[in-house]
Amino acid sequence: MPPSLQVGPYTVTALADGAGPFFSSRSEAFPDATTEQWAAADRLDPGAVDPDGRWWLQFRAFAIRSSHGVTLVDAGIGPADSPAASWAPVPGELPASLAAAGIEPAEVDTVVLTHLHTDHVGWAVVGGPQARPFFPNAEYLLQQAELDAIEEVNPHLRSRVIDPLRKSGRLRLLDGETSLRRGERVLATPGHTPGHQSVLVASRRELVAVTGDLLVHAIQLLHPELAYAHEGDPAQARASRERVLRRRNGDTLYLATPHLTEPFIAR
Repeated sequence: MPPSLQVGPYTVTALADGAGPFFSSRSEAFPDATTEQWAAADRLDPGAVDPDGRWWLQFRAFAIRSSHGVTLVDAGIGPADSPAASWAPVPGELPASLAAAGIEPAEVDTVVLTHLHTDHVGWAVVGGPQARPFFPNAEYLLQQAELDAIEEVNPHLRSRVIDPLRKSGRLRLLDGETSLRRGERVLATPGHTPGHQSVLVASRRELVAVTGDLLVHAIQLLHPELAYAHEGDPAQARASRERVLRRRNGDTLYLATPHLTEPFIAR
C-alpha cells in the first residue's frame, strides 16, 4: 500500500511514478547555495544525492480521496513514449501505484495539473496518434495563466496534452484560487512557471499542501529565499513558496512533495 496521510475526511496518498537523476547538477540548479546550506539540506534529506553525487529525484503524483470522490494532483512522468522520455526514467509506475492504492483510473474525477512541465503531465494523455485522457471521467484543471504561457513553458505540450484534452471536453481553465466541490482549494503559486498552482486540503488545525514544483529540494525548506535556476520568475516563486510555508500558530502543515525523498514532511 502506498504511503498516505489522513487529515479529517481526506486521505492523501503518495503515488510513485519513478526515481532517477536530474538532468543538471544541484549546484547548477541552486548556484547561490553555500557549503553550509548544502550540508544542512543533506542532513534533512540524505536520499536526495546518490553515491556518485548526483541530485536524485523522486517522481510522484498524489491522490486526495474522500467519500465524495478522488482528485489526482499531477500525472507523473508517463509511459515510455511520454514527453518526459528524453530525460526522465520512463516508463513510469503510476498505474501500478494507483492499483496498489485501490484506485481505478475511471474513479478519478478531477486531475489538477500543477504546471506544464513534462514530468508532471506524463499520464494525462496517452495513446500516441489516438490520444485520449488516461483518466476518462476526470476534469483536468489548469490555470489560464499557464496555458497563456505555453509557448514559453513547453510549446510541444499543446499538441500532446492540451489539444486532446480540449477535443475530449475535459479541460477546465482556472483563474487564480479556486475551491473544489469536495473542499480542496487550488492555490495560484506562480513563479516556477507563470501559472503554477498547488492544492491545499484542511481539517481543523491540520493542513496538507500538495506543492508541485514550489519545492523541488529540501534546501528550499531551510532557505526558501534561494533562487532555483529553473524558475521562470525567482522573486515570484520565492513569494509563493513563503506564502505556502507560512502557517498560523498551532496549525500543523504537511507538505506533499513530488521530488523529495519522503513524500510527506511536517512543519
